[in-house]
Amino acid sequence: MNIGWNGGGHHHDLAGIREEARYAASNGFASFWLSQITGPDSLTAIAAIAADAPEIELGTSIVPLYGRHPVALAQQALTAQAATGGRLALGIGPSHKLLVESVFGESYARPFTRTREMLTALSGLVRGEAISVDGEEVVARGQLAIVAPAPPILIAALGPKMLDLAGREADGTTLWMVGPKTIGDHIAPRIREAASAAGRPEPRVLAGVPVCLTYDVDRARAHAAESLKMYGQLPAYRAMLDREGIGGPEDLLVAGPEDAVRAGIAAFEAAGATDLRVAPLAPDEGEAEATRSLLAAIAKEAA
Repeated sequence: MNIGWNGGGHHHDLAGIREEARYAASNGFASFWLSQITGPDSLTAIAAIAADAPEIELGTSIVPLYGRHPVALAQQALTAQAATGGRLALGIGPSHKLLVESVFGESYARPFTRTREMLTALSGLVRGEAISVDGEEVVARGQLAIVAPAPPILIAALGPKMLDLAGREADGTTLWMVGPKTIGDHIAPRIREAASAAGRPEPRVLAGVPVCLTYDVDRARAHAAESLKMYGQLPAYRAMLDREGIGGPEDLLVAGPEDAVRAGIAAFEAAGATDLRVAPLAPDEGEAEATRSLLAAIAKEAA
């Protein structure tokens, strides 16, 4: 299992992103991942900091599909791919109804259809093919001329239809708010079956995992409950928490002394995760620094 660093989507400037990317590259992590929320554009940021994080994979988890046309997104992704020397992993997903309808003013009535049609267009465009998609949600035609290899595409897939799509037509899935039980019982079997049926290579299963090295687990979970509370209110994530059989996002925090943290991370691998993106979520800087050090050691061991 590859251990990557979760750069998240909390940054307000490139300096912070660059610092974290340098940390990931110099401390044995296999990859560095950025989310797209309200801060810097993740693909542009990856292109800008590529030289600061040499050799490791640089990924988005995720770029929301609403608000973007596939031709423009493919151009941006291939340009970032060229800037990184072929190290980009493009994580995409439909995001959530709350964001799409309140921020973009678009209908979220068909997120699966939007994702499927966007993936069809993107997949062809990043391979340099001429595409013509005349769908219910997406219309896209044309061909790009950018010298860069096609990046792997991961889909934020939680439900059965989206997992089937990710296995059948993409390179894997990128997850958030999903625990090892759900990966083992639901995510990994479904996406692997779809990939096998389509004659595709075994898909990647990238899980996002918050971690805290601590001797006060209750305090750590209370901090996580406050930090992550909005995720428990989003229907797609709430369904995954219910499937895991836990009360809230804080229960996904891998927390405790070193042996507990190592066991928690190992549980994701045993469940079928091929990749993790990890980061500290701690009540104070002392625990955060201790967590970073342990995660770096685990990443080096995994490599």
